[in-house]
Amino acid sequence: MNTLTSMPLAPLLDRLFAEAEAAGFSTMPPAAAAYWNGLSDEEKAQTMRSKTGYREFYAQMKDLPLPVSRETGVMLHMLARSNRATSIVEFGTSFGLSTLYLAAALRDNGGGRLITSEFEPAKVARARANLEAAGLADLVEFREGDALETLARDLPEAIDLVLLDGAKGLYSDILDRLEPRLRPGSLIVADNADYCPEYLGRVRDPAQGYLSVPFADDVELSMKLG
Repeated sequence: MNTLTSMPLAPLLDRLFAEAEAAGFSTMPPAAAAYWNGLSDEEKAQTMRSKTGYREFYAQMKDLPLPVSRETGVMLHMLARSNRATSIVEFGTSFGLSTLYLAAALRDNGGGRLITSEFEPAKVARARANLEAAGLADLVEFREGDALETLARDLPEAIDLVLLDGAKGLYSDILDRLEPRLRPGSLIVADNADYCPEYLGRVRDPAQGYLSVPFADDVELSMKLG
């Protein structure tokens, strides 16, 4: 069984990626464009690294998909299948494209639970609709609000896989909340992790209990050691 390449998910992913490509930063809504284009390159980098400025940034970007790449999505699916994941946590749902890849892996693994946290209510609604259209919503628990709070409670006893794709400056703080539940061999995928040097320094230090390697240009893949 391969949910990823079958109806109804395969054509849904094609449509969502086409829509995401058409709705890139170059075609963002006027208010968001004015906000983003009004920042210098240094201010943009500071915004991406900030532990406090993410609320305004993601509020301005609420109508943009901000998805993972297709390649990263397939990698997420493969990782979840290969380690037989039944318990997954995602930081940063957006429109739910990465969520679809992960939930499809759970379906093909025989079931499980995916907890995904998203700050913007409008994005939660769109992601929920996409998961329902794919027939995968029953595997997903949506948590709306600040992940520093939503992912600090009611976590699974053992987490098999984590995707970090929300506010980059918070990656290490989110890991603080999840780390006690990571089992030996659990995997962490962090998108655009270069915006959080604190996180990279942590997972790249074997003394901290991780083995880590960069993947492609913008993804860090880490494994929790025993």
